Amino acid sequence: MATPGAERGQWGSRVGFILAAAGSAVGLGNIWRFPYITGQSGGAAFVVIYLVCVALVCLPYLFAELVLGRHTQKNPLGAIRTIRPGSPWVLVGGLCVLTGVFILSYYAVIAGWTFGYIFKNLLFAHLDFGHFIASPWIVIPLFALFLGLTMLVVFGGVEEGIERWSKVLMPLLVLLMIVLIVRSVTLPGAEKGLAFYLKPDFSKVTGEVIVAALGQAFFSLSLGMGAMITYGSYLSRHEDVVVAGSYVALFDTLIALMAGFMIFPAVFATGHDPASGPALVFIVLPEIFQALPLGNLIGALFFLLLSIAALTSTVSLLEVVVAYFVDERRWSRKRSVWVVGALTFLIGLPSALSQGTVAGLSNMDWLFGADGLLGQHDFLSIMDAIWGNLALALGALLISIFVGWVWGVDRAAEELRQGSRVGPGLVRVWQFFIRYVCPVVIFIILLNVFRGYLG
Repeated sequence: MATPGAERGQWGSRVGFILAAAGSAVGLGNIWRFPYITGQSGGAAFVVIYLVCVALVCLPYLFAELVLGRHTQKNPLGAIRTIRPGSPWVLVGGLCVLTGVFILSYYAVIAGWTFGYIFKNLLFAHLDFGHFIASPWIVIPLFALFLGLTMLVVFGGVEEGIERWSKVLMPLLVLLMIVLIVRSVTLPGAEKGLAFYLKPDFSKVTGEVIVAALGQAFFSLSLGMGAMITYGSYLSRHEDVVVAGSYVALFDTLIALMAGFMIFPAVFATGHDPASGPALVFIVLPEIFQALPLGNLIGALFFLLLSIAALTSTVSLLEVVVAYFVDERRWSRKRSVWVVGALTFLIGLPSALSQGTVAGLSNMDWLFGADGLLGQHDFLSIMDAIWGNLALALGALLISIFVGWVWGVDRAAEELRQGSRVGPGLVRVWQFFIRYVCPVVIFIILLNVFRGYLG
């Protein structure tokens, strides 16, 4: 068996880390979720609040995960065990590892849909979304293929796998988005979509809109599951965490904003409702593409970039768990990827079969009653409610408390200053935010999640 030091590796460059970490953050949440949440929440005013949340809450918390990882050179569980060995806090690291496995199990199912839609747009445009996701002969091979692609990237390790592929995938993602933005904003009637997206109407802002912006800003950066702790553990002690982390947040936010420019002008130009919800990407957009010249090709390009965004996120989800087995169990990277990949496939099969294929998984009221579990009824949605909302928010709350109060802001700040030119004033501001602001805001998000589920 290989030793951890031989297997974990390190980023070869700052650019490689930034692209890989931004790739972790950029995913379906940016290109699929951000536009439909924006559409439901009134447009430009929501965007302004979202940007404030990124700057004042997400960025300080992101630094906390990065410095915890770099200081310990460990995965989430190993990082906490290094600082507080034998304490119950180790369970928080375990929660991060489990969250990575379970989110990957259903996220790869949805990612498989996006990959399949590339070919659906080109060859089977008549096939509706419901029939597409209900066919086991379609969704299971797509799920297996996408998970296999993820494993292939992670097999290569940090520098030769994740970093090398991120340097290809992320620029390609941006290039494809620019092509679609140019097409979208030049459509007749696109100016109405631009006005909706760029002219804030703060009379539409409610408490629910603010909480939605907090949640979207937080979850879009992949925070709370230990991905940035793991990626931070591959950083050199000479790297400037503040600069590198800021670039990650900037790039992630830029992709989300570009998604809005890509989608809203086309939505308004074709007379559709921007508040169509989660169906905006898989049902409304394909209808829009069909109405455009070369619509099938444009649709295929869109789902290609959505697949790329999903792949960069599934890579980070798998890497969190693989790093645990490499660090803590002293497994080789190859063995870790095979075991975790196979386990994830088995866990994900019920999600893949829960969209109309197997009745008992598509509606689980037989087990949880008419109200479902946490307000959800199908297996995939229940998994997302438990792991994509509750577990992420709980993990983030506990990690922020751990860094701010258990490890201590003075020790964390010392690691933050390592390799950085940040001044003492800004360090004190960061200490205040990670100790007081971030835990309170994350706790509010968590309460809102519970309130939404409990009605």
